[in-house]
Amino acid sequence: MTDTSSHLETFRSALAAATKPEAAFDALCALVQATVGAKLFTIMSVDMAAGLARRNYTNDPVSYPTSGTKPIQHNSWFEIVHGRGECFVANTLVEIADVFPDHAVIGGLGCGSVVNLPIVLGGSLVATMNILHEEHHYTDARVDAVRDDLALPCMATLAVARALGEK
Repeated sequence: MTDTSSHLETFRSALAAATKPEAAFDALCALVQATVGAKLFTIMSVDMAAGLARRNYTNDPVSYPTSGTKPIQHNSWFEIVHGRGECFVANTLVEIADVFPDHAVIGGLGCGSVVNLPIVLGGSLVATMNILHEEHHYTDARVDAVRDDLALPCMATLAVARALGEK
């Protein structure tokens, strides 16, 4: 596994220098890519009262733009991420297809594994960090690193993005 100390220092500096929400998300994306890897990186905010999710950030605005909302689907993914507050992990495109209707787009980007990390602020789920890579990329060690080492940077990024005007 990658030594994260230098990557965390780079992240801290970039987050501290951020003057726009996108710069805060760019810092988190760079940290994730440097530590556990991600071909596709998105942040989705959730509005449970309205039953909607909105993409706040993407490193691929052509395939996954930040405009618009989509209904929250109450499926097995929802139970794991929203219900239990745990990471959802799928390491094949077949597993991804079980819960994501856009699996063909995901596969077309060369991705076949995913980790969705719930981000909780103020005691409520406010967003998910979604990272995707080639099939079987997210080993147990990488998933542990996402959960144990990246949750706090995710929370900090969301808090900074909100302070800078992200809705």
